[in-house]
Amino acid sequence: MPEENGHAKTVAAGKKPAWLRTWALGWMQRLWRPAGTGVAVILALMVTWHVIYGNHGLSVWQQKRAEDRALQQEIKDLQRENAQMRQQIERLNSDPDAIEREAREKLHYAKPGEVIVTLPDQSQAQPQTPPAK
Repeated sequence: MPEENGHAKTVAAGKKPAWLRTWALGWMQRLWRPAGTGVAVILALMVTWHVIYGNHGLSVWQQKRAEDRALQQEIKDLQRENAQMRQQIERLNSDPDAIEREAREKLHYAKPGEVIVTLPDQSQAQPQTPPAK
């Protein structure tokens, strides 16, 4: 009976029937484009995530830029402070009045006949109020 329509011969020989090949080909053609589009979208999303949040992504880049700006400002401040210290060293090396002023202020030196009076710091001069109960 299966041999009457030729269907059984085709299946028995290991070949797929023509309608199955046509159906599979149509199915593949209908699904290939959306599947490929889905894979492309997923890959694009993964690349976008990596560009933004990866080891060398935009968020890390922004943090490094902020850190660089802070360090550049610190360098400028230190250079300014170094220049001021160089000027003070130059004054102390060449100006006797500057040496005397430094000795009087920092070392509390006095000329003969002078009296040095040291006042308490403002933070220590504030009266302490007892804690409220």
